[in-house]
Amino acid sequence: MSIFSPISCAPGWRARTPRRRASVAPERLAAAELHFGSLDVAEDEVGRVLAMLDPAERARAARFAFARDRRRFIVRRARLRAVLADATGVAAERLVYTENAYGKPALVDGPKFSASHSHELWAVAVSDRELGLDVEYRQPGIDWRDLAAGLFGAGERTALAALAEDDAARGFFDCWARKEAFVKAIGIGLSYPLDAFAVSVTPEARLLSGADGWAIASVALADGYSGALVIEDDAPPRIISHPSR
Repeated sequence: MSIFSPISCAPGWRARTPRRRASVAPERLAAAELHFGSLDVAEDEVGRVLAMLDPAERARAARFAFARDRRRFIVRRARLRAVLADATGVAAERLVYTENAYGKPALVDGPKFSASHSHELWAVAVSDRELGLDVEYRQPGIDWRDLAAGLFGAGERTALAALAEDDAARGFFDCWARKEAFVKAIGIGLSYPLDAFAVSVTPEARLLSGADGWAIASVALADGYSGALVIEDDAPPRIISHPSR
C-alpha cells in the first residue's frame, strides 16, 4: 500500500468532484507504462541497489528494525528510481523529487508517475498524464467488513453484501485498490473523503460516480493481489506492461 500523508480538513469542509486540470486531445489514446516485480530479492541485490538511493532514503532504510522491512524499502525505492531514470535519461541516484501540499511526489519537468507496493510486490506506472496506481495484497483472514463499514460508501457496502463470501472478500480489496488509486491520481490522497466517489466491487473496474474526466483499469500483476490504475482521460487507458526479470 502506498498513499500520501493525510492532511486534516477544517470543519465544514466539503468535497468537490475533482476535474482534469487540462484538456486532453481526443485523438490521443491514454497510455501508461507499467513496471512491476518482486521485492523478494537476494541480499547481494539489496546491497547493489542501495547506491541508487539518496542520503535521506539510505538513512531511513537504516532505521528499520527488521531486515525484511529494510529490504522491501530499499528495493522498491531503487526500482522506482531505475524506472524513472530510464524514462528521463537522468542517473537514478541524481533524481530529485518534489511534493505537492498533500505529499504526492513528482519530477520537475519529468513524466507523471505513481508507485505502489504491498507485501512482496512493487509497481510503478509512468505516463504523460496524471495518474494513480495502487496494488493490494489480499491478506487472508482480515476483518474486511469493519474496514468497509468505515471507509466505503453506502452503495459499495450494499454491493459487497450482495456477493458470495469469497467474492465479497476479493471485492473488498478490488474496491480498496480502486479507491486508493483514484485519490492518488487526483493528488489529494486520503484527505479526500472515500465516500465522495463510488467504484465497482465486481471484477470489472468502473468509476461509478464522482470521478468525471478520469478513467480506470484493473491491473493483474500477481496471484493474490488486487490492483487498479486511474488516469486523466474519458476512456480506459492502454497499459504497456514491463514485468521485472
